Amino acid sequence: MSDSKPVSPVDGGTNPTASQNPDQPTNWRDNGVRVVPGDQLDTNTAQTPGMNRAAAINFARVGAQKLWAGTVTIHPKAKTGAHHHGALESVIYVVRGRARMRWGEQLEFTAEAGPGDFIYVPPYVPHQEMNASDQEALECVLVRSDNEAVVINLDIAAVETPQEVHWVDPIHKHPHA
Repeated sequence: MSDSKPVSPVDGGTNPTASQNPDQPTNWRDNGVRVVPGDQLDTNTAQTPGMNRAAAINFARVGAQKLWAGTVTIHPKAKTGAHHHGALESVIYVVRGRARMRWGEQLEFTAEAGPGDFIYVPPYVPHQEMNASDQEALECVLVRSDNEAVVINLDIAAVETPQEVHWVDPIHKHPHA
């Protein structure tokens, strides 16, 4: 017979991740769902010229243990330098504007994403984000797999003309096919 207690948000249950002592009931009101209003994001985070980052979800704000989420606005014509984020995975959701990504040992690959598109950046991939528009700001939601701000800047001699890459598989046909 097991000594484990059922977890139930209805009766107060126990939640080992929300309490140091799993035998004590969890205060779900104060240790449950968190809503961070969009006008209350924290801009006290690492900034890059031409970009504005704001944290929504991290350890300091809501107690997140394994992720960071926030927004980034990239000004027209702006771009980052080549970098990677160590062992972290990143997901970028394009809200407004047009994103251009370059990646590879010499930033030799490129792809663009528009509103509603998701971009996945695996660990250790050298990359560069840029706003593909000369006139419109690029607005994105960014999620990383840890709340450490890992950015490793790279000194890369980028190729002059990168190869355009399209997502092609049995469901997604090449746009020029």
